[in-house]
Amino acid sequence: MQSVTVRVPASTSNLGPGFDCLGVALRIYNFVTVSRATKREVLAPIATKATDLFFKQTKQRRFAFSCSVIEKFPRSRGLGSSATIRLGILHGLNELTGRPLDRLSIFRLCAELEGHPDNAAPSSFGGFAVAHGKNVQRFQVSPRLKFVLLIPDFEIRTSAARKILPAKISRTDAVTSAGNACAITAAFASDDYENLRGAFTDQLHQPFRQKLIPFLPRVIASAEKAGALGAFLSGSGSTICAVTLRDEGKVGAAMQRTTTTSSQIVITSADNRGVQISSQKSAIKN
Repeated sequence: MQSVTVRVPASTSNLGPGFDCLGVALRIYNFVTVSRATKREVLAPIATKATDLFFKQTKQRRFAFSCSVIEKFPRSRGLGSSATIRLGILHGLNELTGRPLDRLSIFRLCAELEGHPDNAAPSSFGGFAVAHGKNVQRFQVSPRLKFVLLIPDFEIRTSAARKILPAKISRTDAVTSAGNACAITAAFASDDYENLRGAFTDQLHQPFRQKLIPFLPRVIASAEKAGALGAFLSGSGSTICAVTLRDEGKVGAAMQRTTTTSSQIVITSADNRGVQISSQKSAIKN
């Protein structure tokens, strides 16, 4: 095999209180193509680190390759772009070397590179994912449930969004957030999505990241008033995600009216498949 294209879904993570452990794969995709090459090409740092870790883990013989990405959603918006690129490279190399790693092992490598598993888990396995340590539990998500994404025209770097988080929070805030994270997990596991109402509130990161996105509370309130089950900051932002069973267009319009910056609305549903090998090309024999 000489070339492989990998389709990787975007993800919305944290879901409010599920900080660094909850995520949902979305039907928006990046496509990563990895192809054998005659000479080694200069790769971006994100690709180089993924490559080094793959060959270190598998002990496969290194070879020259090129990598290209077709991006269908913007970077640094809290939609797991870096995880899709890392997973695309890891799965591409895995295919070209005869699949020495299974999907769980590749997820673990990606989570190590990311520093947190909440995007790598849903993008790897699809659906609603609960990542705990090196393990993942995932659940199918009904197409009835719509995800309304308000994507502002500015970026937020994950590193910057983490720097503003406090080192400690109160026990009361921790208990409230833990209870809401459990409620979200139970709602997805049981397909009883009405129980998501009121569960996206957290005290772990969103109150502090409002400094970076001052209109966050207003957008959440407008989405809920328009009929959404709730809304939350997607990952570290800047995207804000609302979840709804009805009137998704109305919810999106209400969210966009409340912003103070240029933005776009994307309405989608959950991807339940995760990473897919989109195409493969073998060498042509003369």
